[in-house]
Amino acid sequence: MNEELHNIVSHDEVDTKHSGAVNIPIYQNSLFAFENYESFELAMKDVLAATVYSRGNNPTVQYLESKIAELEAAEQARCFASGMAAIAGSLHALLRSGDHVICVNQAYGPTRQFLDELSDRYRVEVTYVDGCLLSDFEEALRPNTRLIYLESPTSGLFQLQDLEGVAALAKREGILTMIDSSWATPCFQRPLTWGIDLVLHSMTKYFSGHSDCLGGVVAGRADLIGEIANKGYMLFGGVMTPHTASLMIRGLRTLPVRMERHQKSGLIIAEHMEKHPVVNQVNHPGLPSHPQHALARKQLDGYGSLFSFETQLPVESLKKWADALRYFRIGVSWGGFESLVTVGQTPAKRNLAGNNPSVARLYIGLEDPNTLIEDIEQAWRQVIKA
Repeated sequence: MNEELHNIVSHDEVDTKHSGAVNIPIYQNSLFAFENYESFELAMKDVLAATVYSRGNNPTVQYLESKIAELEAAEQARCFASGMAAIAGSLHALLRSGDHVICVNQAYGPTRQFLDELSDRYRVEVTYVDGCLLSDFEEALRPNTRLIYLESPTSGLFQLQDLEGVAALAKREGILTMIDSSWATPCFQRPLTWGIDLVLHSMTKYFSGHSDCLGGVVAGRADLIGEIANKGYMLFGGVMTPHTASLMIRGLRTLPVRMERHQKSGLIIAEHMEKHPVVNQVNHPGLPSHPQHALARKQLDGYGSLFSFETQLPVESLKKWADALRYFRIGVSWGGFESLVTVGQTPAKRNLAGNNPSVARLYIGLEDPNTLIEDIEQAWRQVIKA
């Protein structure tokens, strides 16, 4: 991992304005007063550059935004109340009636749902593609294509898209690119350096790291962030609170250290799962068996600890296995200290041979990986014996 990233999140110059406080104070106020009317009128000319009202700017939130922009090598960043608020606000700001969007078909479910709503209500055309091949995007292009939406790796089957290739294609055609990069974080992937225009994160996940707050962020060029801030941020009001920003800053301080631990533990568990006789396939980009492992090594500097595996067992049997786990909690989301599991049916397109009826998604937290392996194995013994 780039040592510069460690320094960005853990080191600040002494802030004499705040009496040398090592943590930025929580500006827990809705508005900011002015010494005179002239300064007030000057601030009102550009409320997104000034500190007027916390629906626009707040010093605690601004500090967090500046750190994330630096991590992503972006000109600006804007924090939202949730990952979905960042996604919806950005899409709403950038798309118009009659525009066409190309989106990977394994993108986050609510993202696809929001695009479908735009399609139904506002005549935004959407084409979903597999996205593993650059030709998937080339073949989906239309004269009115405005945006290509990526999620790499995806958070279900962990498929990747060629960021450099897609960015080059989009720039040649005058198309914007946007990516949900929550799985990798800026520690392991910086899409803007590959030519992508905008990068999104659900900060609820690894950025927070403690499963105690919601947040989202979008980062990129100043002109695009300004458009999103004016049309999808200020008007929707889905803003991050200063208290939440303070919690996110706390999480940010340890993000690189935690990601190193998550990466190591996740690979240990994924490699172990590959050896089990009922597991047909493990979907983890860090494994040599992953069909896009070479691409992962090219554009990722490391790996998150969320992955899935497909089995020969019926879904109900895999649910019993999940129930038998002691250290893995059953729950959505990921990125905190606790390990998690969810179970479902393998998508039809991945189950052509009919021998992978079930899939489980594991998130590996900060527990000892050997303890987690013991837990996995005792759960297998209960299910297979039954």
